[in-house]
Amino acid sequence: ELFQACARYRAGDDGELDLARCPALPGGSFSGLEPMGPLWALQPQKPFRRLVKRDVRSPFLLQLEVFEGHGDPPGRLLDQAQHERVFLRDGVRRVPVREGRIRATLFLPPGNGLFPGIIDLYGTGGGLPEYRACLLANYGFAVLALAYYGYEDLPKEMKEFHLEYFEEAINYMLQHTQVKGPGIGLLGISKGGDLCVSMASFLKGITATALINGSVANVGAVLRYKDVTIPPLGMDTKRTKVNESGIADIIDVLNNPLEGPDRQSFIPLEKAESRFLFIIGQDDRNWKSDFFAVEGSKRLQAHGKEKPEIVCYPGAGHYIEPPFFPMCAASIHLLVGKHVTWGGQPKAHCEAQIDAWKQIQAFFRKHLMGKPSGISSNL
Repeated sequence: ELFQACARYRAGDDGELDLARCPALPGGSFSGLEPMGPLWALQPQKPFRRLVKRDVRSPFLLQLEVFEGHGDPPGRLLDQAQHERVFLRDGVRRVPVREGRIRATLFLPPGNGLFPGIIDLYGTGGGLPEYRACLLANYGFAVLALAYYGYEDLPKEMKEFHLEYFEEAINYMLQHTQVKGPGIGLLGISKGGDLCVSMASFLKGITATALINGSVANVGAVLRYKDVTIPPLGMDTKRTKVNESGIADIIDVLNNPLEGPDRQSFIPLEKAESRFLFIIGQDDRNWKSDFFAVEGSKRLQAHGKEKPEIVCYPGAGHYIEPPFFPMCAASIHLLVGKHVTWGGQPKAHCEAQIDAWKQIQAFFRKHLMGKPSGISSNL
């Protein structure tokens, strides 16, 4: 899939254009002093596409073209170059994992040391996204990108999940000779977020749990562990709105997990021995992430547990990705079966991704390595 962005600039008297010092003029995909604008402002040529990296072993290829003037169509091509965005850094090992029922990929930093371990879960798209796990491994974490449905011989649909599968993955990490114990971290976005809450609540060996726009209620599928069954939170698709672009807005579709029989779907996170970090996009249109974070915090504190860290980003939507991935405004939602809006304003969303990436690493360093939480300026 092709993603494109354009910006208008005036070069200096010496003919040089330095994006770190030269603001983009109005009329392009972005304006102002935005050195990384050509990346975060990328838009798909076909609508409703989200930029993901399917194979981390190859780089993203960015084709840069400079044209004369700001006309439409653009003037004469002055120069062009190709820029590579590498995912798998030198020395980072990518290890496919097929042990027992586990379907995953482990990323190990260079060297033979003990590394803080993290299990990384994505959302309702299924499959085995590796790019976030790979990028985290570049910064010294041993990260297991874990598939849980829609991949190889795993269930094809999101109907029922058994925590025993995830327990197997936790034990794999805890027993790995290069993973530093005594506990590991969990990182989940969207549906992966509430699965992480469930894992931390019922399973041993979890020290730190970071959720990106996650839920504290079980959503979308029945969850089972031994003799415990947690039903999915009820929903009413009649509460779907359609915005001015004709795209579905599903923010009000889920029921309230504090009311009636839907209380059974609230995950008992007060049982967790883990510390929690909630990353919240305040313009998330998928579900009420800020509400879930606040209710999770109340439940933890009511049971004498430590208050979680909650980091809120105004203007950020649902898919808070690693830095400089362009914001996905709308795409197909596999559970809903139609195109939905994810929320967010591109520039605010970009800034949220940069900061959230630092917050997540600092949280895991603090709780998995005992390092102070002073946030590094390095991405």
